[in-house]
Amino acid sequence: MSRRLTSVIRRRLLGVGLAGLTALVPAALVASPSAVAGQPASGADADGDRGDRHHSDPWGRTVDVQLLSFNDFHGNLEPPSGSSGRLIIDHALPAGALKPTDITTDTLTPPGVGGVEYLATHLAAARAGHPYSLTVAAGDLIGASPLLSAAFHDEPTIEAMNALHLDVSAVGNHEFDEGYKELQRMQRGGCIDDGDGANNQNSCAAHTFAGADFSYLAANVKYAGTNRTILPAYAVKEMRGVKIGFIGMTLRDTPSIVTASGVAGLSFSEEVATANALVPVLKRQGVNAIVVLIHQGGSPGQQTWYDANGTAYKVNPTYKVTCSADGQLDPASPIIPIAKGLDPAIDMVISGHTHQPYVCDIPDPAGNSRLVTSASSFGRLFTETTLTYDRRTQDIVRTSVSATNMLVTRKVAKDPAQSTIISTYKTLVRPIASKVVGHITTDVTRGASAGGESALGDLIADGMLADPSTTTGGKAPVLALMNPGGIRTDLTFTNSPYGEALGDVTFDEAFTVQPFSNYLVSLDLTGQQIYDLLKQQVTGGNAGTAKKILQVSAGFHYTFDATAGVVAGSASLGGVPIDPTATYRVVTNNFLADGGDNFAAFKSGTNQYYGGLDIDAFAAYLTAHSPYTPGPLTRIG
Repeated sequence: MSRRLTSVIRRRLLGVGLAGLTALVPAALVASPSAVAGQPASGADADGDRGDRHHSDPWGRTVDVQLLSFNDFHGNLEPPSGSSGRLIIDHALPAGALKPTDITTDTLTPPGVGGVEYLATHLAAARAGHPYSLTVAAGDLIGASPLLSAAFHDEPTIEAMNALHLDVSAVGNHEFDEGYKELQRMQRGGCIDDGDGANNQNSCAAHTFAGADFSYLAANVKYAGTNRTILPAYAVKEMRGVKIGFIGMTLRDTPSIVTASGVAGLSFSEEVATANALVPVLKRQGVNAIVVLIHQGGSPGQQTWYDANGTAYKVNPTYKVTCSADGQLDPASPIIPIAKGLDPAIDMVISGHTHQPYVCDIPDPAGNSRLVTSASSFGRLFTETTLTYDRRTQDIVRTSVSATNMLVTRKVAKDPAQSTIISTYKTLVRPIASKVVGHITTDVTRGASAGGESALGDLIADGMLADPSTTTGGKAPVLALMNPGGIRTDLTFTNSPYGEALGDVTFDEAFTVQPFSNYLVSLDLTGQQIYDLLKQQVTGGNAGTAKKILQVSAGFHYTFDATAGVVAGSASLGGVPIDPTATYRVVTNNFLADGGDNFAAFKSGTNQYYGGLDIDAFAAYLTAHSPYTPGPLTRIG
């Protein structure tokens, strides 16, 4: 048996505790100090100043424990580009601004942040001098990933997480993108017999995939009708007598935002009840220090910013926003009622899902302060939290907990192990990634009109409608509907990752726009069901701040209403009003066809027929319509 495999087995046997019927192995892990010599200091601000540190006696009654955390990495091995690689660090007033109602300008991180080579270096530097340090994550490490990772079923990202010494992570909704059995393979290792590159994916292209060294946790995901979790519910990490328990969960609404087939046969339980039920389980093992890792989060509201004269302005929050005098979470944030309901024995909450940065104090049910943190997304930030552990009580001193979000600047040396992973897979993916599939004459973006229509949404919907793979029995779709959440980035005219001509769109760029490899599905919907879908854009699970405006193909028009979703009688196709009693052939993706994003009306459709992959339809449409120039945003009035 290899030394690496022996180490992995030892970590899994010693480091993971299972709840219910999965409680099969001891729950302790003795971790060696993680200090790394010779690494540059990690940056607390744009200049990399970390400030002073306090370190306790490692053998005294109390010791300082360091938690380094991040979330929503989404396979971003290479530095994310454009707005995805920047964060707000400050604000400025335009020339001539004189009053608090003037619009401020966001100051962004130059030249950008993120990239796993830099994240690994920053984490290693942060651990230096901390003999009690753990690195944890709050889900969506994989899924909706750039082609460099997605082309290999996200195996490269798991290998990168191993290399940066991740200890434990909650599962997120995107961990289910290829189904829960594939998620279990991410943990355990092994290869997929995927036809050596079928559908532009290839498992074990470089070597046999060994799986995650870290523990994936899924406390609220069980096989339906049982008490058995699909992965461990919790993990206990022990460092020289210091025990910390981690409970990991995804949001309970995961089935509504992933493809139904990927979670078939599973049940997702409510987050608060799940975590609270595990508290006594951990306490019976002598674990009083408890942290929840949860893939659910919040969104900061506007932040108060003061100019040089002390005048207050309401501005977009910076990456360092805290829920204090200068900022707060939107009261509708889903993480708030969860945090308020979690057992007072839980010492802090590390969250994710919303891709937002924040450090907030949300009191527990006993009225005690309790931190809730989130580190944005794509590896642009990590959160450094310090907790004082009392050896006598075997618990965290709650008043000691402090946290700061840290920029992953690109001013440090690249981590060599991460560079090797990236280089290996870039070589393997290049023939697929560099192929030019079309040409654009200008940027095609997700920027939305007042009605929620975008140029990129128009392009994708038109590509879906034009794809012949969903025609069956001589019956072709007449309308395409696309979910905006499935459009992940813009097409940029000046982007040239492989040295191609300006405006050329490579398969890599197209894939980054639509990274889910969903199948196209045609189905019959009545006119009334189409109206129901338009209504569901702003009602039910999509009410309030969660509105999801479907992107529509050419020839379809309607008038948007912020309360009702659509003005009654305003929808038309080819200039002819939609008849509520007539039947229309519609094409969408399998995610929406299964009722995803709270569009339940899709599930009432009949005569479903599966076609090809959405990315293939998108690429083919670009090829057939090059050079492509976006038209006016007039489909949604």
